[in-house]
Amino acid sequence: MKHIVIFGAGKSSTFLIEYIIAQLPANNWQLTVLDINQQAAQAKIGNAPLARALPLNVENEPERKSHVSSSDIVISLLPPALHYKIALDCIEFKKNLLTASYIDPAIEKLRADIDREGLLFLCEMGLDPGIDHMSAMKIIHGLEEKKATIISFRSHCGGLVAPESDDNPWHYKISWNPRNVILAGKAGAIYKENGKEIQLFYEQLFNIKTVVNIEGIGPLSYYPNRDSLSYIDLYGLHSAKDFIRTTLRYPAFCKGWQKIIEFKLTDEYVQYETNNKTIKQFFSEHFIKYGINKIKYKEITEQLYFIGLEDDVTMINKGKCSAADVMQFILEKKLVLRPQDKDMIVMQHEIDYVLNGKVNTLKSSLVVKGQDNIHTAMAKTVGLPLGIAAKMILQENIKVKGLHIPIISEIYEPVLKELKMLGVQFNES
Repeated sequence: MKHIVIFGAGKSSTFLIEYIIAQLPANNWQLTVLDINQQAAQAKIGNAPLARALPLNVENEPERKSHVSSSDIVISLLPPALHYKIALDCIEFKKNLLTASYIDPAIEKLRADIDREGLLFLCEMGLDPGIDHMSAMKIIHGLEEKKATIISFRSHCGGLVAPESDDNPWHYKISWNPRNVILAGKAGAIYKENGKEIQLFYEQLFNIKTVVNIEGIGPLSYYPNRDSLSYIDLYGLHSAKDFIRTTLRYPAFCKGWQKIIEFKLTDEYVQYETNNKTIKQFFSEHFIKYGINKIKYKEITEQLYFIGLEDDVTMINKGKCSAADVMQFILEKKLVLRPQDKDMIVMQHEIDYVLNGKVNTLKSSLVVKGQDNIHTAMAKTVGLPLGIAAKMILQENIKVKGLHIPIISEIYEPVLKELKMLGVQFNES
């Protein structure tokens, strides 16, 4: 009986776990879901007969190794910094590994070991990165077969609140790891525009007034993701004068978040004592410290009031922590998806290409809405690619070995085909 082990039962795990559970009886597989919060893991698996939920602190090396060694494939939904520990265990016990996270330098250094052991480590197998790679490469390879030359590539993706649940001045609610929302963009960004490399620092990122129109949704703002240039080689798009990968947000969010950055509310270093302190008291102390007054924040007064500028009831009580820690606490309270709320995933590729001497533009768009605050569009689009890939690896329909992201047809063709059957479908124009 083959054994699938999933590390992590957080916000993005719902559809992955349900998909895997649906595969268990017919394939005679078993599933173990591990999380530091056993109750959360148990809630995800329900009463599934071939699944179990167990508590695990990933720092507990003997227990962690025991679970990896007993598996046939490992899926890690842990924070990216913890993947390395799992990766080392997978190499030691010769197990394949899937994650939705970017390949970081530490994992990259394991490439020779992964090859030596004949393993598949498939990373960037979620939404963004993940579905963005697969859908883009299908288009790129199709255009290359027609002998087209791609001259511009823009790929946008964002996790948003659905219009019917959009009822706050930020036009945003949290559907994924809240820490990532707080720290988004801290590394700055580099991309290619009109043949030139453009580099933006964190303080500039949300201030660029760029807009893309999504059919049926309207105008959305975007900010560039990290290092777009590293994907030019992977995508084989050296001919493109523009190459950029971005994150989508409603315009009001970017305007407000730019001020949050200017007000140093995402700082991770200066410590505050938050015990017996309300959100209002924190804001007051922080704003006095940095000389921020009502004139400076008048543009986003409504947004600040919504997240608790005058909230003298909600206590923080998190001991000594940074402004970023407090902001995470605040957003988890104020921008939470309520049970009936729906989130929304929007992705759009915009590709200009030359074919037979004529310049053409292709747009490929994806819009997915969640069902509620548990069965979110984010969980669906992050989890299903991982689940489908795990099934296909165990069934030996994906046989490639090594350290990969899903840019080869052996991976993206069957996964995109099944995603389409499950309602994750692109429309091209």
